[in-house]
Amino acid sequence: MKLAQFKTKESEEQRLGLLLSEVICDVAELARAVGNSGGTVADWLLKVNSTLDVINRGSVGLRDLNALFNGHGPSSGPAAVAGFSLDSIEFLPATYPGKILAIGRNYVDHAIEGGAEPPKAPLLFNKLSNSLNAHGASIVLPTISSQVDYEAELAVVIGRTAKRVSESEALEHVFGYSLINDVSARDLQFGDGQWTRGKSLDTFAPLGPFITTRDEIEDVQALKIEGILNGEVMQSSNTARMIFKVAYLISYLSQGITLEPGDVIATGTPEGVGIFRKPPVLLKAGDVFEVRIEKLGTLRNPVE
Repeated sequence: MKLAQFKTKESEEQRLGLLLSEVICDVAELARAVGNSGGTVADWLLKVNSTLDVINRGSVGLRDLNALFNGHGPSSGPAAVAGFSLDSIEFLPATYPGKILAIGRNYVDHAIEGGAEPPKAPLLFNKLSNSLNAHGASIVLPTISSQVDYEAELAVVIGRTAKRVSESEALEHVFGYSLINDVSARDLQFGDGQWTRGKSLDTFAPLGPFITTRDEIEDVQALKIEGILNGEVMQSSNTARMIFKVAYLISYLSQGITLEPGDVIATGTPEGVGIFRKPPVLLKAGDVFEVRIEKLGTLRNPVE
């Protein structure tokens, strides 16, 4: 299933949505409608409004969701009153993670295009929570940087606590996958000598629009990934080309950093970023950048 956080254009109330065909269904509203019509639903679904509410319940949460939606298509019965067209809503970040842990130079060709040797171990940095942004929302160019760049990446959403887990068990701790744009102020990143500030400015972590649950992705290391600027493909690769695979990253990080439900790992970007092009191609007002990942969808953001 594909889950999202959203609000309607008429209300600031946060809602949890599940994608049914081309309709986003308000989970709590559907649960109330089913209950009012005599159906049986889990009590927590009557007020649920975030992806973290589901993540924290693990397999029980997914079971309850599946039971709720069994037999309720996008235009049938109670689901009809709980459904919204995608163009009638405003997406929120796919989740609000406690930590956003990001991996640098995790595709060989990206390391090479920047003139660096492929790393011998995962290169870890933080993106801070203030940088979170949503599908459809603007990436805002800051006054303190003149070199803002894009990075299309696969995001891993942790589903249950991972502490010193083995690589063979690592994927069992994943709730699902999403898309993230690791927007980067290159002049700050390179000038500071460390990456946190340049990658953590406000609006610099669009995440979403959906979290696709792990059961829908047979092989996370076999997904086409693209970064598209104003309709032109700038990045095109496959998650098979990661130096450090998702299972390894989870195991590696968890040896000293406890990964908690809802935490996000941004797994690195493939070659084709703007700063290393000749001449450089950097984000400017009026641009639109898209991250596309096979089976996960498209994350789209204008630039202002």
